Amino acid sequence: MDYKTYIAERLTVEGVGKEELREMIAVPPDTSLGDYALPCFRFAKLMRKSPALIAEELAAGYRTDGVVTAVSAVNGYLNFKIGRAGLFKAFWEDFTAAEQKCGYGSSDMGGGKTVCIDYSSVNIAKPFHIGHLSTTVLGGALYRIFRYLGYNVVGINHLGDYGTQFGKLISAYRRWGDREEVEKGGIHAINDLYVRFNSEATEEMEAEARENFRLIESGDREANELFNWFKSLTLDYVKTIYDRLHISFDSYLGESFYIDKIGPVVEKLKEKGLLTESRGAQVVDLEAYGMSPFIVLRSDGASLYATRDLAAAFYRKETYDFDKCLYVVAYQQNLHFKQLFKVIELMGEPWAKDLVHVAYGMVSLEDGAMSTRKGKVVWLEDVISRSVEKAAAILAEKNPDLAGRTDIAEQVGVGAVIFGALYNNKIKDIVFSYDKALNFDGETSVYVQYTCARAASVLAKLGGVPLYSGEEIDVNAREFELVKALSAFPDTVKEAAKNYEPSTVARWCVDTAQVFNKFYIDCRIVNAESETLRIFRKSLTHATLASLTAALALLGIEVPEKM
Repeated sequence: MDYKTYIAERLTVEGVGKEELREMIAVPPDTSLGDYALPCFRFAKLMRKSPALIAEELAAGYRTDGVVTAVSAVNGYLNFKIGRAGLFKAFWEDFTAAEQKCGYGSSDMGGGKTVCIDYSSVNIAKPFHIGHLSTTVLGGALYRIFRYLGYNVVGINHLGDYGTQFGKLISAYRRWGDREEVEKGGIHAINDLYVRFNSEATEEMEAEARENFRLIESGDREANELFNWFKSLTLDYVKTIYDRLHISFDSYLGESFYIDKIGPVVEKLKEKGLLTESRGAQVVDLEAYGMSPFIVLRSDGASLYATRDLAAAFYRKETYDFDKCLYVVAYQQNLHFKQLFKVIELMGEPWAKDLVHVAYGMVSLEDGAMSTRKGKVVWLEDVISRSVEKAAAILAEKNPDLAGRTDIAEQVGVGAVIFGALYNNKIKDIVFSYDKALNFDGETSVYVQYTCARAASVLAKLGGVPLYSGEEIDVNAREFELVKALSAFPDTVKEAAKNYEPSTVARWCVDTAQVFNKFYIDCRIVNAESETLRIFRKSLTHATLASLTAALALLGIEVPEKM
C-alpha cells in the first residue's frame, strides 16, 4: 500500500493539490512520534496562520481508521501512526498480485507512451573511457525504469561519427598504420594513431586531414571504406563493454545519418524568419532569452553538431512520436540544450516542452580528468576489470570455498562500478574509489548483494515451509519497519522516473537492506517461535529478496545466489 497517497487523499488543505501534499509527506527521523509526517510551514502564508495552529486544525479534522490509527500535531508537524493489524496482509496482496503480473514495483502508468533516451553516444575511433560511465549507466537505468512502468522506450546511441578527426585518422593510418596490426589492436591501435597524429601534426598534415574528411563527405570509396572499418572496429569494441554493463540500444544512428536531413530544417527556420547572418554564419538570435546565438551554419556553409542535433530531434519526433525525449548528457552542455530546445520552441513546435536534458556530473579516478588528444585516458574496460579483480580477491579471502567465484566476482565488480556512478544525485561530480565501492559494510551494491545472498540462504533452509496465506499477523517493530520499506518500492520507482533520478532506487536498496539486516538479527526466522511466525517471516524474507533483486536489475546489477 502507498501510505503517502492514502494519507494525502484523506487530507484537505485549501489551495494545495493531493499530489503536492503527497510529495511533502516524509518519514520523520524520530518514528516514536509518527511513521509519517507532514510539515505545515509552507501553508502558513497561504492560510495566514501559524504552522502549529494549522497542524492542530488538520489533526482535529483527520478521521483515523484501521490504516492510520493516530494523528498528532507537534511543533508545526502533522504526525501519522500506521496501524500494525492487517499491515502485512495488505502489503502481501499488493506484492503477490504484482509479482504474478510483471514484477513488484512495475506498473502500466506509461500506458504505451513512448520515451526516447539518448545516452552513451560514444565517438567513433575514440576510447570508451571512464568519462562515458555516467551517461551509459544512467541512461541504461532510466531505460529499464521507464520500461518497468509500462512505457515504450527507445534507447538511442547518437554516435559521434562526423568531423575532421576522421580525416586525421585516415592520414595517420596511411602514414603509420598496418591493417593486420590495427585489426589485432582494435580501438587501442586506432587511438594510438590518433594521438600520434595530434602530437606530430603540421599545417600540411592538418590540411591533408581536412581534405580526407571532404572525401568522406563526398562519397569517395576508399575514404569511406577506411571510415566504415574504423566504425566497425569501434562498435565491436564498445559492445563488449555494453555487454558487461548490461546495456542495450534500439538505434545506433549517428551524426552522419542526419546530414541529408539538415536542409529541410534550415528551410523551416528561414520560413519562420528565425535565421540571421552573423559574421557570415547563419544563426538564431537568442539574446532576448539571455543566451548567445545558436549557430546553424558556419560561414563556409558547413553544419555543426548543434545543427545535427536539431535535425535529429525532428527525425525522432516524426519517427517515434515520443511523449518525452531525454538527452543524458553532462552538465557542461547545459547551454547547448537550452538553446536547442528554445529554437524548436520558436519554430512553433509544441513538443519542444517534451525535450529534457538529464544533466549529470563527471566521474573520474583520483588522478583527475583525461584528454583523448594527448593520450592521457582511463579506459572504462580497465576500471571494470580492476574492480572485478579486486572483488575476486575479497571473495577469496572472505569465502575461500565459494563455488563459481569467477562469475560472482564479475557480478560484484561490475555492480560496484555501476552503483558507484548511480548512488549519489546525478548532478554531483564523483571520484570513484575501488575500496569504497567494494565495501561489504558500506552504502554499496556489494552490501545489497550480500544481503540478497543472506536472504537466499534463509529461504533455502526454509524450502519446505509454505508462503503466507492470509492470516492476521501482529507485526513487531522490526517487522513493521521492513514492511514499510518494502511498501515504498513501487512509489520509489515512479519517483525515479519522474525526477530522472535512478539514485532514488539505489538509496532505497541500501536503506531496505539495512532494515532487513536488523530484522534478520533481531527476529528468529528459521527457528521462529511458531509455525505461523516461520511462514510469515519466510514470506517477508521472500518479498525482500524479490524486491531488492528487481531494484538492482533496474540499475543493471545482477544478484549472486551465494557470496
